[in-house]
Amino acid sequence: MNITIELPHVGESVVEGTIGKWLKQPGDAVRRYDPLVEVITDKVTMEVPSPVNGTFLRVLAEEGETVPMGAPIAEMETTDVDPNAPPPQDTRPPATAQAQAALQENVTRPAGDGGTAAYLVKDARPVGPTGSILGEGEAPGGAESAGAAPGGAARPSPAVRRLAREHGLDLARIKGTGLGGRITRDDLLLHIEAPQGAAPSAAAPVQDPTVPQPAREAEEEAVTLTPVRRMIAEAMVRSVSEIPHVWSTVEVDVTNLVALRGEARPGFEEREGVDLTYLPFIIKTVVESLKEHPTLNATWGGDKIILKKRINLGIAVAAPQGLIVPVIHDADRMSVAGLAHATQDLAQRARQNKLTLDDVHGGTFTLNNTGALGSILSQPIINHPQAAILTTEAIQKRAVVRDDAIAIRSMMNLCLSFDHRINDGAETSAFLQAVKTRLESIGPDTPIY
Repeated sequence: MNITIELPHVGESVVEGTIGKWLKQPGDAVRRYDPLVEVITDKVTMEVPSPVNGTFLRVLAEEGETVPMGAPIAEMETTDVDPNAPPPQDTRPPATAQAQAALQENVTRPAGDGGTAAYLVKDARPVGPTGSILGEGEAPGGAESAGAAPGGAARPSPAVRRLAREHGLDLARIKGTGLGGRITRDDLLLHIEAPQGAAPSAAAPVQDPTVPQPAREAEEEAVTLTPVRRMIAEAMVRSVSEIPHVWSTVEVDVTNLVALRGEARPGFEEREGVDLTYLPFIIKTVVESLKEHPTLNATWGGDKIILKKRINLGIAVAAPQGLIVPVIHDADRMSVAGLAHATQDLAQRARQNKLTLDDVHGGTFTLNNTGALGSILSQPIINHPQAAILTTEAIQKRAVVRDDAIAIRSMMNLCLSFDHRINDGAETSAFLQAVKTRLESIGPDTPIY
């Protein structure tokens, strides 16, 4: 019998996904739990497994198409269902439940990010300001046809029709490269971004072939956006559009931190099997300071400010697909040694594309170590809908005045962007001074365990 594969629900905060790449094609034999498709969500890129043994019949959602959780994405033929079971329409929820359970067991891959930090949003649709999907029977308007594509090809998806409408494109004039000649979103993007490749009209002037023409192709190159890159772009715009950003920085003397870390590092690595970096010490000072200044560990609620009781610290990590922000849950309950293990584990799994949804869910404050890239000052974009983001900059030896004398000290800048709706300069300056004081108070007796 035939069953419909639906995009499984994977959490309350994940409401839709973008089809990244189909891993099975019509006619392929499929075993239960075989990955069928890569789906990009606002949290991670995940593989959706097959709930049954059978044969892959048909794709219902094209690559690049954004669909809500629970939407049909494919059809399969299977003999796994008991012949005495209810009709096919009643077997779809169990199939979805099996896929959902299998998905939670499978390894997922991070939806990487670029820029200052990984800020992925729920409304990650490739086009349109509202995020809604046109119904199958809704005519998109404009010059394109609302029915099947020319030549009997499969009907374009709602997202494709909407993109065509927004750019005034006639779908009858575009050749589809998808299954059965279906016009995909990539087909439209190539048409939109490379109009110079179109054939000239009859009225276009004919250029003299003896006159040298500039090599336009060598001057620029159009790179089609990946779904992840498009999500990042929309997330950046959403954050700076909705949140009134304000920026502040303080200079911190971390000479004692450098000395303590240098002394403790060899023995720690031998005992624990992980490197002792500066980051766990900084995280410890940040989470302790957040306890004293809870409005920095908060979100804007429209007519209220929502203070978060748990301190779940997001750490920006450079992953293969871009920057991702895995979360250390209840970071304030960990020692420096525990934070060292947590940061290395999350960073390693992020770079190996092995993060799960839980690893990137629930962050309440974000820390970004831009100093690892050599930066000495930065103005980060807030991880929506959090209240603030802090960057730690490169540690540099500089001549500074201490006790009316010039001394060479290890100095580092802390840069904070904050939501001015939630906090003013007084609150954020107090928070930065609390972090600064704790970092400068580190000494030989500072506990690591």
